[in-house]
Amino acid sequence: MKLNVNGKALELDVEPEMPLLWALRDELDIKGPKFGCGVAQCGACTVLLNGEPVRSCSYPVSAAAGQQVMTIEGLASKGKLHPVQQAWVEHQVPQCGYCQGGQILAAVALLKKKPKPTDEDIDAAMTNICRCGTYARIRKAIHAVAAKGVRA
Repeated sequence: MKLNVNGKALELDVEPEMPLLWALRDELDIKGPKFGCGVAQCGACTVLLNGEPVRSCSYPVSAAAGQQVMTIEGLASKGKLHPVQQAWVEHQVPQCGYCQGGQILAAVALLKKKPKPTDEDIDAAMTNICRCGTYARIRKAIHAVAAKGVRA
C-alpha cells in the first residue's frame, strides 16, 4: 500500500482495514497522532487528509492510500513553525499537550476554509476534546492568526 505522509511517498505492508492511526504510529513511527478513545470522538488522533481533518483511529489505512496525509510533524516548514503552531505558543494554549496536535490540525483546516472565523465557526469546527479545558486559549490563538491575515 502506498501512502503520502507529510510530503513523503511511503510503502506499507499492512492489512487494509488497519486504522490509519496504527499504521502511522506503529508502522511508520509517527507519534504525533495520539490514541484517545478509539471511536472517533475525542480527536486526539486527528490528521489532515487532503486538507480535511480526519479521526485516524477509525479511518482505514486503505482509504488513505493515494491521498495526502499530514500529521503535526509535517506542519512546520524548514524549521519554522506554522502560524497556528506559533499562535499556540504565544497564547500558551497547551497544558498537558496530549490533544494539541489534533487541535492544531483542526484549526489549520478551519482557517483554510474560513480565514476570519467567528466564535460560532470555531465552536462548530473545533470538536476535539481537551480534558485540560484550554478552549478559551484555543479560540484566542485562532483569532490571533486570523487577525494577522495569515492564510493557514
